[in-house]
Amino acid sequence: MDHRFAVTEPHPRLDRFLAARLPDHSRAEVQRWIKEGLAQVNGRPGKPGMALKPGDVVALAIPEQPPTELLPEDIPLVILYEDEDVIAIDKPAGMVVHPAAGHSRGTLVNAILWHFPDIEGVGEGGRPGIVHRLDKNTSGVILVAKNPRAHRHLQAQFKDRTIEKTYLALVHGHLSPERGIIDAPIGRHPRHRKRMAVVAPGKGREARTEYEVIAYYDANTLVAAHPLTGRTHQIRVHLASLGHPVVGDTVYGRRDAYRLGRFFLHAHRIRFRRPADEALVELVSPLPPELQALLDALS
Repeated sequence: MDHRFAVTEPHPRLDRFLAARLPDHSRAEVQRWIKEGLAQVNGRPGKPGMALKPGDVVALAIPEQPPTELLPEDIPLVILYEDEDVIAIDKPAGMVVHPAAGHSRGTLVNAILWHFPDIEGVGEGGRPGIVHRLDKNTSGVILVAKNPRAHRHLQAQFKDRTIEKTYLALVHGHLSPERGIIDAPIGRHPRHRKRMAVVAPGKGREARTEYEVIAYYDANTLVAAHPLTGRTHQIRVHLASLGHPVVGDTVYGRRDAYRLGRFFLHAHRIRFRRPADEALVELVSPLPPELQALLDALS
């Protein structure tokens, strides 16, 4: 996969510049690609520690990963909606969406291939039918394409940002104001490379989250969050940047005081255009019992 980036301000290192713009890859991966000659600056091979200046153009060719064997597994799925093109699944917390290092079995993809074997060749290798993702410990509705045409159609909607998503999040503290837009770029954390963080303009990718308060509790706020972009861990990072991390999120927030064993983030609602006829479809995933029980207890 080829990437091109225009440099708009001085940057001390090529590897850090690229790692900040490729949040799904580690800095070690980026350094390896640079050393293999896959990164160029103004058409010439770059080096990891090369300094960049405004006007430079950085190109990186990420090599294709060898496909991993995908095994169908008889894992129960809750289907919220299905037509000839699309399946909407109510993903539980704790389930990884697609196989990756350390998660080769028990994923949503393994389950999909058992229940819908014809999806195997749809979309990218290793991610059949997948057009977007949810974090392992985020529950809620996720769309899966059943054929290549639907895959392209849904991907285009995500790229054009016409799909509307609403997440429910319980955060620490009283969030104020009650409505707002968090407009803050997100990139790799400068010290903790497995984390994301709000970074200075030009050092990450554009990220915007609209939110509104649903209810206040003694020490918490229930928030409806609408991501206007789709960055890794976006809602969790943005809310934490305001000083109101998601309850149960021990990566960007505090210890799991409520002993949820997950974080309180749920993909509650999605609106999209049906590939067959452009009809608007709106789907809702109710709060899982453990999250509703916590709200009941706080009330």
